[in-house]
Amino acid sequence: MLKHIVLFAGGALFGSAGIKLLSSRDAKKVYTHCTAAALRIKDSVMDQATTLQENCGDILEEAKAINEERAKRDAEAEVADAEE
Repeated sequence: MLKHIVLFAGGALFGSAGIKLLSSRDAKKVYTHCTAAALRIKDSVMDQATTLQENCGDILEEAKAINEERAKRDAEAEVADAEE
């Protein structure tokens, strides 16, 4: 029983010290720097996503142009075959 009381008191003391440590000025600086780094990463990812989206749009437009040109050539070939 005494062991449980000692463990509880130790846990409460450790928890109180942990709360003070996590809310200290130094800890807040660490949180701020980590948050700033996360925001920089987010901006970088968003820039890359925008570039990727633009490239995909370009690829789609080029693919449509290729298919239109191919369909035009196929239609011209069919007309040429019909005339022969």
